[in-house]
Amino acid sequence: MIQLDEIQKRLLMEVADLHKVPEGAYNIRSNSQAVGRNSTANIEIVSKENVSGIDIRIKPGTKHESVHIPVVMSQSGLKEVVYNDFFIGEDCDVVIVAGCGIDNCGNQDSEHDGIHRFFVGKGSKVKYVEKHYGSGTGSGKRILNPGTEVYMDEDSTMEMEMVQIKGVDDTERTTIAELKAGAKLVVRERLMTHGDQRAISTYDVRLNGEGSSADVVSRSVARDNSYQKFDAKLLGNAPCSGHTECDSIIMDKGRILAVPGLEANDVDAALVHEAAIGKIAGDQIIKLMTLGLTEQEAEEQIINGFLK
Repeated sequence: MIQLDEIQKRLLMEVADLHKVPEGAYNIRSNSQAVGRNSTANIEIVSKENVSGIDIRIKPGTKHESVHIPVVMSQSGLKEVVYNDFFIGEDCDVVIVAGCGIDNCGNQDSEHDGIHRFFVGKGSKVKYVEKHYGSGTGSGKRILNPGTEVYMDEDSTMEMEMVQIKGVDDTERTTIAELKAGAKLVVRERLMTHGDQRAISTYDVRLNGEGSSADVVSRSVARDNSYQKFDAKLLGNAPCSGHTECDSIIMDKGRILAVPGLEANDVDAALVHEAAIGKIAGDQIIKLMTLGLTEQEAEEQIINGFLK
């Protein structure tokens, strides 16, 4: 039986939408310790021997199953690096839910660095959801540095939903992907920073096979004195198609830097980058205020709709 206190339960709900122990395969980590694990007939989870982390092996042909691997931290001063590898067989259709929540009420920094590698088999479909959340009244920072590597075999599909809306003081997200022929990568990043927070997102996507494609889109809001950097690079090494987009709202004294990177190494590589950074339009706020909302309520309504 998994034993969690009320803070840990709240964090688990925020990062993995879990109100109870999930069905199917799962590995729940709390304060640097594994507190619950379950494998299934098709999905095996085992601990690594030499470093902290787990291997998740999904049998070929596995359909409509899920894996939950959330991390929660409620002790101030904890710092950890965890290595998780996913081996997804051919012709699978699975959902993987990760994410980390940190509640820091102390004066020491708390940090979780999660290094995830995905080996996606031929013809498989994977949906990956990663949510980051921070809370707590302490002066110690909540730091999250996820590193993601994706290696996609022929005709595979990977959909990644990367969400960070509240409470993370400092984050550097690095994503590397290599795609073979016919592989398709879709990334949807949603991010909001406030206070003096800093968030850096770096993507390096290599389209190595004919007919491969990537669509990397980030929507973000920078409030107060926070800083964001979106650095997305696509390398077209074959006949392929790629698109990156940064769409951001800047408020108060926030700062945002969008860095496009397109490298075409094949005459039939079609690559596109779009970027738009601006403040909330005044007429949008006025329209909502005529419906009875205050200016602050109107701003929040616009932001919430933008980040959905």
